[in-house]
Amino acid sequence: MTTSKRYLVVFAVAVFVAGFTAGTLWQPDTAVQAQSNGKVFELRTYTTLEGKLPNLLARFRDHTRRIFEKHGITNVGYWVPQDAPESDNTLIYIIAHDSRDAATESWKNFIADPEWTEVSRASQVDGRILASAPVSVFMEATDFSGLN
Repeated sequence: MTTSKRYLVVFAVAVFVAGFTAGTLWQPDTAVQAQSNGKVFELRTYTTLEGKLPNLLARFRDHTRRIFEKHGITNVGYWVPQDAPESDNTLIYIIAHDSRDAATESWKNFIADPEWTEVSRASQVDGRILASAPVSVFMEATDFSGLN
């Protein structure tokens, strides 16, 4: 390898390391901002009737997430437990709102949305999906969570 190429490689590595280090050092500030900007996260747990989890998952995959976004609700993540019996009937997800007031307004608009009304009705044509009302917990990010 020529000397100029060697210097170029050393320079490129130095720039990469500097950028990585700067990104790591600035991460805590981003997390603190997440907590202080009023954003709230909502943890929701849905329990379905026997055999209805695939219906619920399809409804979220194909419609609900998009309709959430339409009403200012940010999708964070969706999970199904690994262990039975919850793996057969439980959906757990986290969404984000700009504030608790924004969450109230978004949910009100979501429930009243004609598209949601039709999606909900169509997904339950063969019977109810949920065994009970969803469980909801509002949360705020800690200063060390790394969420923004």
